[in-house]
Amino acid sequence: MWKPWPVTGLRPGRRERQEDAVIAEEPLEIQIALPNAEGAEVLPVAVTMRTPGDDEDLALGFLYTEGLIDDPRWIRAGLSSERPAPHTVRVVLPPDHGIDRQRLTRHFYMTSSCGVCGKAAVEAVFVQGYPPLPEDEPVIPLSLLVDLPRRMREAQRLFHRTGGLHAAAIFDPAGELLWVREDVGRHNAVDKVIGAALRAGRIPLSHAIMLVSGRAGFEIAQKTLRAGIPILAALGAPSSLTLELAHAAGMTVVGFLRPEGANVYTAPWRIAG
Repeated sequence: MWKPWPVTGLRPGRRERQEDAVIAEEPLEIQIALPNAEGAEVLPVAVTMRTPGDDEDLALGFLYTEGLIDDPRWIRAGLSSERPAPHTVRVVLPPDHGIDRQRLTRHFYMTSSCGVCGKAAVEAVFVQGYPPLPEDEPVIPLSLLVDLPRRMREAQRLFHRTGGLHAAAIFDPAGELLWVREDVGRHNAVDKVIGAALRAGRIPLSHAIMLVSGRAGFEIAQKTLRAGIPILAALGAPSSLTLELAHAAGMTVVGFLRPEGANVYTAPWRIAG
């Protein structure tokens, strides 16, 4: 979603009025509804600044990657979503679904730049749990890996219009694009694309590649690992905490991915050539 905005274009020797396409950034509240004898108990969970679009994917992906939905099969079996207001998604849990209320007391507030900031340490991810990664596959040719940014970029409809947002894409080992999502926030784009995979019943994605348009921060690595994806590739740099998490989990992290090559920081055996 984008909005037109008047701008003054400054060029050598001239000044001109024109219209620019500006990416939209608006708040979204994510809620959980727990059915009971009186109807349903509605619990606010998170507020995030996001680019409108694929809001249900964002809500489901966030609830799963943050461990509030433990089993991805629940997405297909009993969860539904409602839109009680234009900037609200309410995920209705099945009647027999348990919820960790202590986790809900940690009322999230996210910004489009930092995700859920202040996670204590790598150990918190292992306490939360994640699908085990395959030990001997997949192995991706370098020639295929370096072409993935081009394939993702060709599918970025909003980026072509505005130039102002991030993308996350999931590919299969043959380089086929499975899902791509765009958002003003890096972590939102990842939640959206994982939410799409959840809807399709494809989690865990134990033979997939996650590609992100920015840097590979800890939150993005944690979400990728939660989806069972063994390879995380980024156009930018990884952080030290990302690499500590990836090393402990056996996940491959690729940074500075360019047509001419890349840096492989952990589990390099998954990249051939």
